[in-house]
Amino acid sequence: MLSRSPTEPTRSGRPRSAEADAAILEATRASLVDLGWSKLTMGDVATRAGVAKTTLYRRWAGKNELVVDAVAVLFDELELPDLGSLAADVQAVVLQFAALLERPETKTALMAVVAESTRDEALRDRIRNSIVARQKHLVLQGRERAQDRGELQLEPDPEVAARTVDLIFDVIAGAVVHRALVSAEPVDADWARRFTLLLLSGLGAASSQEPPRAFAQDSQESPRRS
Repeated sequence: MLSRSPTEPTRSGRPRSAEADAAILEATRASLVDLGWSKLTMGDVATRAGVAKTTLYRRWAGKNELVVDAVAVLFDELELPDLGSLAADVQAVVLQFAALLERPETKTALMAVVAESTRDEALRDRIRNSIVARQKHLVLQGRERAQDRGELQLEPDPEVAARTVDLIFDVIAGAVVHRALVSAEPVDADWARRFTLLLLSGLGAASSQEPPRAFAQDSQESPRRS
């Protein structure tokens, strides 16, 4: 999956270096793990990345923008596998998402920007645009595949379809983030299977001892993480 580099106005002179950008974003995440949000400075990031502080300011206006982009590229690693069924695809991406959240740099950076955004509306908007909106393509892709397979009905009204995508994303992302980062409980294969059952079949099916036959078959075919 292609990641998006931070946007900036067109400038004359020497072109930007992808290697320098990657080093800066990696240094930002390392600084967050070591120092936390309050002590992280642009100067510390520049030193760790081996670049001049002016280089950072040519790319990012300040710490907020830099940290959000450092988090966003991590989430660009997420990919939706095509395992032949909606249930298998959902379970796989849930486990992939949970594994990403287990990494110290992801956990620390995400919690830091979310906490700071409660006091900064501009930062909240940047998180929404740079992280949340960028990852909704996974829902769109999974929904389109499921519709092609006949597992989900088409929604001809674009506004209704967009609201559905928002809801699906909020449910999946919210549940996994809460389980992994707030409750600090494991997101293992069994949790992912039960969550997917609840998502696709509803509360009645989730409380049943036996999942629907089709779902049980899909679950057996989906990858499991030990």
